Amino acid sequence: MLIYLNGKLVPKEEAKVSVFDHGFLYGDGVFEGIRIYNGKIFKLKEHIERLYASAHAIDLKPPLTQEELLKATVETVRANNLRDGYIRIVISRGEGDLGLDPRKCPNPTVVIIADKIAIYPEEVYKKGMKIITVSTRRNSPQALNPNIKSLNYLNNILAKIEANRANVPEAIMLSIEGYVAEATGDNIFIVKNKKLITPPLHLGVLPGITRQTVIELAKERGIISEEKPFTLYDVYTADECFLTGTAAEIVPVVEVDGREINGGVPGEITLLLMKDFHEYVKKEGVEVYK
Repeated sequence: MLIYLNGKLVPKEEAKVSVFDHGFLYGDGVFEGIRIYNGKIFKLKEHIERLYASAHAIDLKPPLTQEELLKATVETVRANNLRDGYIRIVISRGEGDLGLDPRKCPNPTVVIIADKIAIYPEEVYKKGMKIITVSTRRNSPQALNPNIKSLNYLNNILAKIEANRANVPEAIMLSIEGYVAEATGDNIFIVKNKKLITPPLHLGVLPGITRQTVIELAKERGIISEEKPFTLYDVYTADECFLTGTAAEIVPVVEVDGREINGGVPGEITLLLMKDFHEYVKKEGVEVYK
């Protein structure tokens, strides 16, 4: 495997970052996860735009232009001969000292990894997922805005630990105010009276690329989508529920905190959107092997 590291493609074993890099020391940096489908990089431009927005929000200036990073990403995928897989782009503050001051880090670190990925077994997509609600609350936007896809993922990891202890693959995180925010690594949708409902971004929700794609696919089918706050009661009494994410794609949820959703089977609208999504990713994307 070849890794892109600061302008060079190097073997995995040689891809090393300084222990003084502030991404390692303090989680000071940003990242994106991107999918590759049949030799095409899905929504690459949108992911890079979000990455640069996150970097701008933390006053981090990437050493590459967006177009240069796009080309480097394509080259990394091509060098690894991947047709289906996952890309992780990381831009950290770079090497500094043991202090917090970002001014001591003059050269940001850029890493691109392209590899295979499988988040959930195929059975989950056919039969649906059972999840719980965790006690760890989603970061308040007033403290650390979740719109910034930063390297500091400890908030999500603490929630994931709770899910692991409950022996479930995912979990719902609530906002500080008690509204449903998102899962540990995915956005959440519910269906009520044939209408899609997902939490608004101001509750501390990452503006997911797959989330937005689902909203657009629903619109094409004439399905109304709303972004509005809702509670666990709304989840428990929903007609359907599903999660969305770059790695996870669209995952049906059939049980939350022991309450069955749609009789414990994936719902009709969920299955339609899953089908539409799989068809859509075949057509959309940046070609790697021209």
